[in-house]
Amino acid sequence: MTKIITICITSLLLFCHTAFAMDLQVAKNQGLVGETTTGYLAAVKAPSAEVQALIKDINGKRKAHYLKIAQKNNTPLATIESMAGTTAMKKSKPGHYIKQGGKWQKK
Repeated sequence: MTKIITICITSLLLFCHTAFAMDLQVAKNQGLVGETTTGYLAAVKAPSAEVQALIKDINGKRKAHYLKIAQKNNTPLATIESMAGTTAMKKSKPGHYIKQGGKWQKK
């Protein structure tokens, strides 16, 4: 019986690992990451490994999406990134960090 319970708990922990992972909104609400003019996230302060992984994952997905838009519209990637950065900063909630002029500030 103990063996079955141990297997169930181990399985539960393995399958629910993503439930414990930090998500973007939590990171923004905690002031760990913010939006930049380049259309990508950056760490507001020295990031943990978990925050670094989150930034890498989100920025990778964003870049892939920006590339599709740039190719579809025959527009330079830098233009799409800049437009996305402007939009993301405008949509940032009060209290979240944005980086303008090379400095972090709360919106």
